Amino acid sequence: MRIRVVDAFAERAFTGNPAGVCVLEPGDWPDEAWMQSVAAELNHAETAFVRPSERADADWDLRWFTPTQEERLCGHATLATTHALAADGKVSGKVSFATLSGILIATVGDDGITLDFPVNRPIEVPAPDGLETALGVEPAEVYLAGELRDLLVVVRDEATVRAVVPDYDVMAGIIEGEKLRGVIVTARGSEYDFVSRFFAPGSGIPEDPVTGSAHTSLAPYWAERLGRDELVGYQASARGGVVRVVPAGDRVYLKGRAITVLDGELFV
Repeated sequence: MRIRVVDAFAERAFTGNPAGVCVLEPGDWPDEAWMQSVAAELNHAETAFVRPSERADADWDLRWFTPTQEERLCGHATLATTHALAADGKVSGKVSFATLSGILIATVGDDGITLDFPVNRPIEVPAPDGLETALGVEPAEVYLAGELRDLLVVVRDEATVRAVVPDYDVMAGIIEGEKLRGVIVTARGSEYDFVSRFFAPGSGIPEDPVTGSAHTSLAPYWAERLGRDELVGYQASARGGVVRVVPAGDRVYLKGRAITVLDGELFV
């Protein structure tokens, strides 16, 4: 079975967020334990499994697995999957995916791939006990980011975002206690409109290199404060990646590029 590693939200190889992509034949899903084992073997933030859909409202069915669990929404692995399908000549223009988060639309263009995702509006909440200890920096504002249940933490400036060295044990306790997916840390950027980082130790992802789904909350937050609907975000992980965002009502458009860095055969 063919399997690829694709760097998503990447301007060049070995940047952005690597995702495994496994394109399946039509028919039933493989055993979930097998898919989880493949994701654990690759050990990337997400591995995507995609198959031709039998639904009338979707072209493909798509699922995402971290090394430890299945996820409801993943931006970078959706972008990576669209890139792989386009490279094979299986899709062009708009393509629809049936997922646990509903029907998602991706559009392949000359300037990259655009994802049409549901918005996750942040709602201000009190900071959970121990958050400053978990991050090692003082939060300025704290929000709960929609159905994804990410904690969106605004800090003083870009340098503070880049300086975060989490205490993952404390953070994992907060995530478990508050039933969160992960923690986003963000601030106004210098070169980019905003910068961010994303931590999800409870999902087997201590720090995610570039998190498309997190931008479904970052986009409306920063659009409101900067007074513009077309923004460019930079996720300031060690690999780094650029996400262009446009909030539009109950949707958010995420745009980025992808590069295939590995193409091989899975023997089990």
